[in-house]
Amino acid sequence: MEKRDIADRADLDPLLRRFYAAAAADPLIGPYFAGGAGFDLERHLPHITDFWESALLRTADYRRNAFAPHRELHRGRPLTAEHFGRWVQLWQAAVDGLYAGPLAERAKAQGERIAVAMLRRISGGDTSGDGVGFVPLAAVLLRS
Repeated sequence: MEKRDIADRADLDPLLRRFYAAAAADPLIGPYFAGGAGFDLERHLPHITDFWESALLRTADYRRNAFAPHRELHRGRPLTAEHFGRWVQLWQAAVDGLYAGPLAERAKAQGERIAVAMLRRISGGDTSGDGVGFVPLAAVLLRS
């Protein structure tokens, strides 16, 4: 079956739910999304959807600071290049698992740019990481 491209806000909900389910289950970044970390998907999902709608479809009026929650996470438990790398792997796998086309490609590229920018801000410019680059099983499963 041929996949269709991301077309509108309604397409973002299954993508974001798929991604956050995989992220929460991931051994490396899952602890950042666990209930004890203060992350409530249902509460944050409208804002996250606004962000991605603005980034991909240029339609939402996103006026929040996307960096602020990541800065707070980093203060409590430092985020590294490995964490952001895993985020990108899972994000790209979630996109590939549901969509194909120009906007899907933009979503993957934008996710990587955002991850690198956040890592630079958090780390003071050091984005070298430790060379870990394997694709986790969760990412493979999302593509099927």
